[in-house]
Amino acid sequence: MRYASRWLMVLLVLVFSLTGCVTHYPTDPHGTLDRVSGGVLRVGAIHNEPYVSVTDGEPTGEEVRLVEDFATALDARIEWTTASEEHLVTEMEHGQLDLLVGGMTMDTQWQQKVGLTRPYNQTTNEYGETEKHVMAVANGENAFLLKLDQFLQGSGDQS
Repeated sequence: MRYASRWLMVLLVLVFSLTGCVTHYPTDPHGTLDRVSGGVLRVGAIHNEPYVSVTDGEPTGEEVRLVEDFATALDARIEWTTASEEHLVTEMEHGQLDLLVGGMTMDTQWQQKVGLTRPYNQTTNEYGETEKHVMAVANGENAFLLKLDQFLQGSGDQS
């Protein structure tokens, strides 16, 4: 009996210890999803037609419409930044951008510096090769990435 009560006590201690370790995943180390929801979504736009066209600093195009719909779903207003890919990736690395669009594919040279969505669109380039299109978020902002992925997968193929 005494042996059984010891094991019961050890089991209870383990259960209570483990429940203290439980956290909600995925998380955003920098709180992007919480900050953006009902706030401002900071988006970098790279000129790359037909995905993003930038005229007089104003982006338009297929991916711009997707971002606008995503922002609406988050009750967020968009703050656009247009520049070169390299400049925008640097801004994202320094926490100045939440999302980056511009016809990027899974093979982007920036995949080590940013987090990529799952492919949400597939096209064929002029060489007959299949390209899988993605958007980029700051590395580690996994709750935001998951929310964006869910939105993009629910929006249907754009091909």
